[in-house]
Amino acid sequence: MSKKVNKEKEEKYFLQTYNRLEQEIEYGKGVWLYSKSGEIYLDMFAGLAVNILGYNNPAVSEAITEQLKKYNHLSNYFLQDTQIAFAENILRLSGYDKLFLTSSGTESIEAAIKLVRKYANPLGKNEIISFKGGFHGRTYGALSLTYKEKYRTGYEPLMPGVIFLTHNNEKELTEAVNENTAAVFLEFIQGEGGLSTVSESYINKLAELKRKYNFLIVADCIQCGAGRTGKFLSIQHYNITPDICVVAKGIGGGLPLGVVLIKNDLKDIIKTGEHGTTFGGNPVSCAAGIAVMKELENGVMENADNMGKLLKTELEKLQEKYPEIIKDIRGIGLMLGVEVEDEFAKTLMQKFAEKNIFVNITNNNVLRIIPPLIISKENIDYFITAFRSILESYKL
Repeated sequence: MSKKVNKEKEEKYFLQTYNRLEQEIEYGKGVWLYSKSGEIYLDMFAGLAVNILGYNNPAVSEAITEQLKKYNHLSNYFLQDTQIAFAENILRLSGYDKLFLTSSGTESIEAAIKLVRKYANPLGKNEIISFKGGFHGRTYGALSLTYKEKYRTGYEPLMPGVIFLTHNNEKELTEAVNENTAAVFLEFIQGEGGLSTVSESYINKLAELKRKYNFLIVADCIQCGAGRTGKFLSIQHYNITPDICVVAKGIGGGLPLGVVLIKNDLKDIIKTGEHGTTFGGNPVSCAAGIAVMKELENGVMENADNMGKLLKTELEKLQEKYPEIIKDIRGIGLMLGVEVEDEFAKTLMQKFAEKNIFVNITNNNVLRIIPPLIISKENIDYFITAFRSILESYKL
């Protein structure tokens, strides 16, 4: 079917909620995407941080195939070996005690909100703190915690009692937190917020205030988990274990899977029948997730750490040469943000696409670099060479 026909049918059948790229993809292999027209593209945003092992990973494909031979869905009324094996692996890697399985990041945030309410309501606490630049999902509760006006407009009234603070502003945090604070929802690296990365000092202040006011800390590791930062969770770069941690995106190996990780002292907050989900912890997704975690432990997480450091060093060299264009570089591991001059940012995605590289721009002027964690030095050289060429040809 021609691209023109596909485009016409897409416009006819679908709500127009996405700005589709013009390239049509036939298949993927490793870090590369192959278009129907025969072009090959380096994927530097990995399906928005989902395809952490790239495309067509043999271990994931085999795990999915083997599970499909047994069953592709069971009600959560049944004990399931695959779910239990997944739980054992992720609890070991994360250091948490209990979990609840969902189908997505936003569904996991909704579950976390319900946990917070069940914990805080008997204590008379009803305020939730979230952050400017933060993004937690598009369902009602998650959207209520999401700051950007473009996502919120037209959907009000949203959930009341949410206060938005500035990332890393300790004075603002100290003034906002009080006896009425139920929870603080926090991305340690803001995916949509220009890759703003929380400081160690800020986390220490947050922990100090938690001890004083007894609120919950909920870490959103939907995008910055599953090995992306060189550790299994971004929170593991800091001296803190939040009460709740939410993981999704890459953990399912390209299939829908979300996880709410919980400390033992919250295990009895929600009773049998008070929350549930039909597809949460789907056995095929869990099988893929087990394979993902094995691959992460088998060198992929270490590669993310090493390649992240290399990539950041190479980007810093470009910044030294083009300081008027590259304003800042931030992030951890293979979750990096390159803040660029506003006008330069407008055509950057197109310029990279012309060089057969897919990238993503967030917060209007930040190049969000979230490639598959299997990326190699040769792939990074390819990307940096293209970026250098784009910078050289740009006239302020």
